[in-house]
Amino acid sequence: MITVQTIVHKPIETVWGKWTNPEDIMQWNNASPDWHTPKAENDLRVGSVFSYTMAAKDGSFSFDFGGTYTNVVEHHKIEYVLGDGRRVMIDFSNHGDSVTVTETFDPETENPHEMQQAGWQSILNNFKRYTEQ
Repeated sequence: MITVQTIVHKPIETVWGKWTNPEDIMQWNNASPDWHTPKAENDLRVGSVFSYTMAAKDGSFSFDFGGTYTNVVEHHKIEYVLGDGRRVMIDFSNHGDSVTVTETFDPETENPHEMQQAGWQSILNNFKRYTEQ
């Protein structure tokens, strides 16, 4: 398992909303400025799915990232299984005026763990910046 984490200085309602609303997801879900998320769909219920299209801004490459929700506890926890069977758990720890967001996920086998951790951390850092602005 790989873990990434950040502290977002906003109330839990704001953090949860920015994490789960497709229009917001399209604004923060990228690991670098040359990528974006032109499409996001999210049905945040156990047994339902989400799907994001992640793409290079120059049009050279894109892929779909999605999964099926296995556990949703509003303002506390989201768990899902990706299309390839890997598990992801996101914990939202509410501290009143801030929220610690911790993502733990099964690594894939193509890329080094350090690269995967850096990519997911970069996306999480973008989420923090977007949500705090």
